[in-house]
Amino acid sequence: MGSPASAFEVAPGDGVGSGPVLMASQQGVPTSPLRVLEEALGMNLTAAGETADAVAAEGAYYLEQVTITEASEDDYEYEEIADDNFSIPEGEEDLAKAIQIVQEQATDTQILEEKTVLPSNNLAPEVIEDFLCNFLIKMGMTRTLDCFQSEWYELIQKGVTELKDFGNVPDVYTQNMLLESDIKNLKKDLKHYKQAADKAREDLLKTQKERDFHRMHHKRIVQEKNKLINDLKGLKLHYASYEPTIRVLHEKHHALLKQKMLTSLQRDKAVEQVCWLRGSRSDCTPITAGISRAQISRHSATSRHMEPQQSYHSPEIRVVPSCEKENTPEGPPQKGLHEAKEQNKSKTKIKNNTKDSEFPTDMKSNPNLYLCKENNCPAKLDYKLNNIFRLHELPVSCIVVHPCKDILVSCGEDHLWKVVGLPRGNVLLTGFGHTDWLSNCCLHPSGNKLATSSGDTTVKLWDLSKGNCILTFEGHYHAVWSCAWHSSGDFVASSSLDTTSKIWDVNSERCRCTLYGHKDSVNSIEFFPCSNTLLTSSADKSLSVWDARTGKCEQSLYGHMHSINDATFTPRGHIIASCDSCGVTKLWDFRKLLPIVSIDVGPSPGNEVNFDSSGRVLAQASGNGVIHLLDLKSGQIHKLVGHENEAHTVVFSRDGENLFSGGSDGTVRMWS
Repeated sequence: MGSPASAFEVAPGDGVGSGPVLMASQQGVPTSPLRVLEEALGMNLTAAGETADAVAAEGAYYLEQVTITEASEDDYEYEEIADDNFSIPEGEEDLAKAIQIVQEQATDTQILEEKTVLPSNNLAPEVIEDFLCNFLIKMGMTRTLDCFQSEWYELIQKGVTELKDFGNVPDVYTQNMLLESDIKNLKKDLKHYKQAADKAREDLLKTQKERDFHRMHHKRIVQEKNKLINDLKGLKLHYASYEPTIRVLHEKHHALLKQKMLTSLQRDKAVEQVCWLRGSRSDCTPITAGISRAQISRHSATSRHMEPQQSYHSPEIRVVPSCEKENTPEGPPQKGLHEAKEQNKSKTKIKNNTKDSEFPTDMKSNPNLYLCKENNCPAKLDYKLNNIFRLHELPVSCIVVHPCKDILVSCGEDHLWKVVGLPRGNVLLTGFGHTDWLSNCCLHPSGNKLATSSGDTTVKLWDLSKGNCILTFEGHYHAVWSCAWHSSGDFVASSSLDTTSKIWDVNSERCRCTLYGHKDSVNSIEFFPCSNTLLTSSADKSLSVWDARTGKCEQSLYGHMHSINDATFTPRGHIIASCDSCGVTKLWDFRKLLPIVSIDVGPSPGNEVNFDSSGRVLAQASGNGVIHLLDLKSGQIHKLVGHENEAHTVVFSRDGENLFSGGSDGTVRMWS
């Protein structure tokens, strides 16, 4: 206190400067720790905001050095300074530490007073010149941008303009830009949402319409179902009411059959009497006048039913000599009848000159009967795919195995038939001649001829030794589905889409008989082994048994609910197997003409069925490419899967060790 001390006094100045620090340096005041303290206090005051406003209003300040003389301690009054915030601990009077403490306390006080939240790590605000440049670039004003940049940076170089005087772009602009971009994005999203809502609305309406349609359809189906149930109940009652009538009709039918038999006996007796009368006159030709054969039959029947008391006079039978007949003049009707008889006689002579074959009357016994009795080995079902023969470009329709040699014949929808050697599958012979797809083929019992049926409505016979066509049968009006040889080798039977079947005579080269009776396409035909009996299957859901000699249908079998695609006999001939378009296979007792069992392996259609040589295993080619094997003794069903598409035909080898199947991919597959 006794010596003079140095101090700084803040005084206002007239000049314009950058601040108190700048003026102090211009007047030569040396930098000292007090200066640093003053700068720290000035920064804090500026940060507080109130002092900075006062400085801007009153003008700039500068520092001036003055000398204070030492006065007596008694005359000078000291001002008491609060020692709560700015006290310096004793023993630590280091100025640098004091300044640091003051700065920290000032910063803490400012934060507590303003309750300022420290800024987050956001993007730095954009300065004004960058904002203007970006705006001009965005608007595409390139020339204005060039002028602005050249003039702006020229002013900066001259020192006329300082960047810090302008500061940054106000936050409201940035926020507006961000909000505009958000609005654009929200509008896009809104547009997408509207489109999605419209699409969902359309889907909902469509779904509701479909729901209403299916609901109405369901109601209609339920009504139809109830109606059908009621109709079925009515039909059952109606059928039950007819049973007594049918029983009575059966009894009448049997009575009429007995009466017919008695009438035929009476007729034969009358014919014998006429013949006896003719034989009694050797010099004349006897004829009956005034009575016919029917009258004789009626006369016999009437005399048999007459009462003993009644008398009956039969018409007189007069015998006229032949000479008297010749002298009798003939009227126009008699002349026409005589000419017709002469024409019939001439036609009969012409027919007798053709080489018509005769159906054998004394047929040999079926050789397969004894073979099947001797074969008691278990049935083979475990076939596995052994080889694939690619023979046709189009689907294979039929396969037959030669009865003596190790060869097979396949025909396909590419208009060709091929003879294939086994087991390698090499093609030995190819047949050309049909103009449309081949449906079936059959080998002659001797194995030297082949019969083929085609969609060109013809049946052709081929010589296998040369491969040429030897005979063509024409007569069907639509495609021919199947053909079969008679065991004698003199006849070929064919079935067609025109609902008829025909029997062709190989020797006279003509149609001997046409079988009428089916109401839809006849899909298959086959001769009963060593007999004159034919079996046909049709799309009218029936099987028919025919007498080939007379062309009459002997019996029809009903039971399938869908079109029958194929039917065949066992080698012994006592069982018939048939398959339909819904995959149902039925077995029939041929002796009783009754169904035995029904096997449903559908819903894929069954295209063909065939028995093995023992007659114990039945193979069915199915529309889904599966070959079904049925053991008739055990009832076991085994499946062979290997065809990629539909299987059309299947056949066993002679010994039953191999099985061959043809499919729609043009291949023949060998299973062993």
